[in-house]
Amino acid sequence: MTGTSNRDSVASTSSDASGSDSLETLVIGIDAGCLPVFERLFEDDRIPTIERLCSDGVTAPLESQIPPWTPSAWPSIYTGVNPGKHGAIGFVGYDGYDWHVTSNEDVNEHPFWTLLDRHDRSSVVVNAPVTHPPEEFDGAVIPGFLGPEDPDCHPVGLLDEVRDAIGEYRVYPSYTRDDDTISDAEKIEEYRSLVEMRGRAFRYLVDEFEPDLGFVQFQKTDTVFHEFDGDETSVERVYEATDAQIASILETCDPDRIFLVSDHGMGPYDGYEFRLNEFLRDEGHLETTTGGKGMPSWTPMRRRLREGEEYDTWEPGTAARVAAVAAQFGITARRLRIALERVGLADLAIKYAPGGISRTANQQVDFEESKAYVRARTELGVRINLEGRDPAGVVPPEEYDEFREELIRTLQSIETPDGEPFFETVAPRERYFHGAYVDDTVDIVTIPNGFEHTLSEQVTGCDYFGPVEPWNHKIDGVFVATGEGIDEEQSLDRAHIFDVAPTIMAAMGVPHSDRMDGSVVPIVEQVDSMSYPAYDDTDTGEQTAPDEEVTDRLADLGYLS
Repeated sequence: MTGTSNRDSVASTSSDASGSDSLETLVIGIDAGCLPVFERLFEDDRIPTIERLCSDGVTAPLESQIPPWTPSAWPSIYTGVNPGKHGAIGFVGYDGYDWHVTSNEDVNEHPFWTLLDRHDRSSVVVNAPVTHPPEEFDGAVIPGFLGPEDPDCHPVGLLDEVRDAIGEYRVYPSYTRDDDTISDAEKIEEYRSLVEMRGRAFRYLVDEFEPDLGFVQFQKTDTVFHEFDGDETSVERVYEATDAQIASILETCDPDRIFLVSDHGMGPYDGYEFRLNEFLRDEGHLETTTGGKGMPSWTPMRRRLREGEEYDTWEPGTAARVAAVAAQFGITARRLRIALERVGLADLAIKYAPGGISRTANQQVDFEESKAYVRARTELGVRINLEGRDPAGVVPPEEYDEFREELIRTLQSIETPDGEPFFETVAPRERYFHGAYVDDTVDIVTIPNGFEHTLSEQVTGCDYFGPVEPWNHKIDGVFVATGEGIDEEQSLDRAHIFDVAPTIMAAMGVPHSDRMDGSVVPIVEQVDSMSYPAYDDTDTGEQTAPDEEVTDRLADLGYLS
């Protein structure tokens, strides 16, 4: 790849200048965008630009993958392959029982912008999730979610240049979710400001680089549901800001064709949270401990990162180990909290307690001794501790198939307190994943019925079922295509996120990779696939650690405890 750009021949102009040639292809990413959300906003005329795109173009539900969450689904969109091929499984990746925050170093397949580079097509990419650290190609990229607040950009020095040109640019809000000194109205204004930053940065870079393709992603359209429980006014405010930026981009960049896509949908949840690890323990498949690290804990990690240390995991300190010993004698964090609440000191104890103590002083999964467990709820599945694959595997390979089938049958029989099946699908991983990284996925896929329920990886000693988050991800996002080369009279029942990359490339007259799992949606002229060189990740160093803002936001959203 060239690693160069067209900018040398372009004079520096303001961020909203309209003198550059029109953009050939514009890809708009709206995280969690879906027709049910759009249609409610259409009724109140909140998003007229998005409504016009949907009305003028081909519009259909876009089926997401399993799991339908940002750090795995967006790489699937821009590589056209399933997580078993690209390798980004969830918010964290694993090396045995240890973990690191997912980054672009986990994405082991070419995104469509580097494939376009091989055909002398340039791109500008703004805020695409899991693109830090960026690769070199003809164009520019400012990474988004899961990267640090001041991400490395391509070309080097780009972020400083963008800030000089447009003013402030940040990846994350300037507050944390539990900051009660900021009103909800102020938080929403911060969201709207972040949305505006995406649009201004994108317009500036398109004017500077004159790319063939532009890709801009808006993340707050998802986060507003999680943080504000789907509050109608909050959602409207964020979507109005997003629509306004899309309108400005269309006016300034004048794209020949437009694709609008999302990684999954969003909707209300009316079911239950199911504590699957609690169930597995009672079934005799999972062991617990009070002295281990457990699953990723952001509290100690955040503290170390604030002190300037870069690392991917944590080890319990002296205080945490003392708490773990106490827990063995029944003095758990839960019992301490109850006692403190009685004398009005619970908040004070929480504020000043050393990070990580609550995790080591409570029961947690003993991964090395367990036969099966849930690593993270967002993986939607159960991992089997397989001998020869996992560092301390306890299930012999010759027993794997039988054990997995037995566990599948057991999970299929689980019912909610209302007597309804909890799972819509319990299936071997092969139904959803294939490729070189399939062993990094779960062994059993567990999909809650109708995406009305959620899973929990916590071992609490409580009942299996609890209350569910009121709004969360749905399987159907949205696909919209309009403009030059798009057959807008063609009906389309639905598409799949694996189809997005090959369809975009075909619309530009460029062959997609024959390794892509998706196909060209029949609204553009078909272009045969071709064989591209295998993805060559020569970086064998340690994973890049996130900074404080990354861990804060993941903790804020509750994706990991």
